[in-house]
Amino acid sequence: MNRALPRTRVPRVLLGAALVLLVSVLPACGDDPFLFRWTENPREAFLYSLDRDERNRPSAFEMAQGRRIVLESAAAAGLWDFALDTRDGVLVFLPPRSVGVQSRAGMVEFPDTRYDEVLMAPGDTAAYTTREPLPVRMGSIYVVRTREQPGVFGQTCVYYGKVQPLEIDPVAGTLLFRFDTSPDCNNPSLVPPGS
Repeated sequence: MNRALPRTRVPRVLLGAALVLLVSVLPACGDDPFLFRWTENPREAFLYSLDRDERNRPSAFEMAQGRRIVLESAAAAGLWDFALDTRDGVLVFLPPRSVGVQSRAGMVEFPDTRYDEVLMAPGDTAAYTTREPLPVRMGSIYVVRTREQPGVFGQTCVYYGKVQPLEIDPVAGTLLFRFDTSPDCNNPSLVPPGS
């Protein structure tokens, strides 16, 4: 004769299994379950100045995805964080608002600074150049605050990254630079947690 389990035992068995599963997936004591873990990933990119005669060459950059943007493309509207241009024979970074594009993107120059010395983006929004061209100089590191965009959980995010010019050629109108961007929404830290 089969006897059914009492009704009170089935939920306890399920509750016990759920508790074991929960304990096995939780982080170790002391870990912050809300801490966004990421690793540095510095890469290089190459841009052309807007004043070159050739068209349809990438002259703008989108930091979060690390994409070069062709500004003449209709799909580029507002989807970039800075562009490269030449003013009075000098290569300059152009934040979007400097050419009439509504954006929160901006840049801060740290002159005579090494790439690994810049650990935190400025918290003061007034520190960012948003409406004026910013000269590109060797020996400077540029912190970039990106345009607003949706985050993983649907919130509005800006991201922070840094740019280091590696080869500046104002005659050819080209720039080779190193960059990296934190993927942590609205967090001004430019280094991974625990670094």
